[in-house]
Amino acid sequence: MLMPKRVKYRRVQRGRMKGVATKGNKVSYGEFGLVAQECGWITANQIEAARVAMTRYIRRGGNVYIKIFPHKSVTKKPAEVRMGSGKGAPDHWVAVVKPGRVMFEISGVSEEAAREAMRLASHKLPIKCKFVLKGAE
Repeated sequence: MLMPKRVKYRRVQRGRMKGVATKGNKVSYGEFGLVAQECGWITANQIEAARVAMTRYIRRGGNVYIKIFPHKSVTKKPAEVRMGSGKGAPDHWVAVVKPGRVMFEISGVSEEAAREAMRLASHKLPIKCKFVLKGAE
């Protein structure tokens, strides 16, 4: 599972997602990319599930590049605990994704194979995504 090795502050605030991605909005490593069309939080589990779906489909051929990382911790209080008495402990890690962000890239496979692999990966994610080619974002 992806998570930071060390962080300065374990409990971060929720923040807000507005605007479009200004960084990471180009296909840079691979030939094909999967771009977010909505904003949202992608958990470390969802990133891993999408990666497994893609690598299983393309088997040995090609490379998969993950361009998002879960830096943000999400806290949760234990079940059946009364209100108050502070913020909960970190529960899981998420990556904040804005529209236009390239989340995954593939190289070394045909366009049809890449399109199908990205389709399988997009089913594992909680936001709408689209398939793009390099230079056509």
